[in-house]
Amino acid sequence: MSSDLIEGRNAVLEAFRSGRCVDRLYVQDGCQDGPVRTILREARKGDTIVNYVPRERLDAMSETGAHQGVIAQAAACAYASVEDMLSRAREKGEDPFLILLDNIEDPHNLGAIIRTANLAGAHGVIIPKRHAVGLTATVAKTSAGAVHYTPVAKVTNLGRTMDELKEKGLWFVCAQMDGELMYRQNLKGPIGLVIGSEGEGVSRLIREKCDFTASIPMKGDIDSLNASVAAGVLAYEIVRQRMA
Repeated sequence: MSSDLIEGRNAVLEAFRSGRCVDRLYVQDGCQDGPVRTILREARKGDTIVNYVPRERLDAMSETGAHQGVIAQAAACAYASVEDMLSRAREKGEDPFLILLDNIEDPHNLGAIIRTANLAGAHGVIIPKRHAVGLTATVAKTSAGAVHYTPVAKVTNLGRTMDELKEKGLWFVCAQMDGELMYRQNLKGPIGLVIGSEGEGVSRLIREKCDFTASIPMKGDIDSLNASVAAGVLAYEIVRQRMA
């Protein structure tokens, strides 16, 4: 079984009751007997996303064939809070540097971004609860262990979180192909770097909450970078300016 998938009713219920963080719960359509209702109550306590799917979907996900109509996707490690990240910056005597991800669904991208965040000295990575990959085993492996050192927070509403951080003095820049060239931007001070998905980029609502946009100079024949590469380029421009 994959290290982040838990199959079977007893195993899933035990995961919830032991306090393990479960990102998503997959339940077979129409399955509403007593044990499943108990699992659903535990899922609601932990604000876990519940997806009702056909049995065929569970059969395809299962590696044991014994899912009993229930599969849970557990986080590879515990999530932090946004306040944990701000406290981390205060303890280091540094301006906060956070990376916010808008609809990143590829676990390899998320893992690579967390690895870059750690090496660039970012104080944390913020991801939305929905329409985004969580801290799966693949993410942990791709991060090369960085998930154990760089806090990752999962928030219900990314835009609201940005508003709250603005009240604490942060300002936001997002990656945008038609933005101002990043070398011409002042990227110092308490900052949040917003990275969108490869296909859609940063969504309109999130982009409108950013203070400005920044573009990466590109001279090739294709028009975009992988999301994790773009995050790395912009993160290290922030590092360069902080060191200047």
